[in-house]
Amino acid sequence: MKILVDADACPVRNIIEDLAQQYNLEVIMVSNHHHELKSSYARVLTVDSYSQSVDIAIANLASTGDIVVTQDYGLASLVLEKGIGAIHPGGIIYTRENIEGLLIQRYINQKAREARIKTGRNRKRNIKDDIRFRQALIKLIEIMLGKQGN
Repeated sequence: MKILVDADACPVRNIIEDLAQQYNLEVIMVSNHHHELKSSYARVLTVDSYSQSVDIAIANLASTGDIVVTQDYGLASLVLEKGIGAIHPGGIIYTRENIEGLLIQRYINQKAREARIKTGRNRKRNIKDDIRFRQALIKLIEIMLGKQGN
């Protein structure tokens, strides 16, 4: 099992690396060439800056039983269909039960933005967000490791 990270704007890279080391898991951080990432633990993969290049690379590298960390609901939906675990940096574990609603909400928000309707503000990330993500990632790692044992 490995953890693949949509790393361009990922605020939890350090938490991912910390937990991956504890569980002895490989981490691949994927970003486009506009973001210079460095890691002493993860493998950093830089792709071109074309639209969806990072998502395509992650989808191609991920295998059943892996985990993908992404804010992109479309990528999460794609990998879920391949038996891959997926989690949002906010701590939401994507499932077949919640992904459709998230995709619909993304569509509604996009249409509202196009109509210049405010859909709310993104609040600043805080320590509670990091704790929530850490707990959710531990839970997902344990779930995926349990599936490997069966």
